Amino acid sequence: MQIAGKKLLVLLVGWVFVALGVVGLFLPVLQGILFLLGGLFILSSEYVWAHRLLAKIKKQFPAVTVRCEEASRKAQAWVHPRSR
Repeated sequence: MQIAGKKLLVLLVGWVFVALGVVGLFLPVLQGILFLLGGLFILSSEYVWAHRLLAKIKKQFPAVTVRCEEASRKAQAWVHPRSR
């Protein structure tokens, strides 16, 4: 996949997760917070504001930091795989 196509896919998936998170805040069926955090993880690889917001959330909720770091590493590995 081309780099531009992959970046577009990352942005699309990130924004879809954020949208599902907002909808999930009002519907009892979806876990809105989880989708919002997932969307922020994905978008933080492309947007500085998402990275900063995620850092504030990690600081305010230190118990979540370990899971955030693990998810961030996985997202970074998917978005920017190492060349072999």
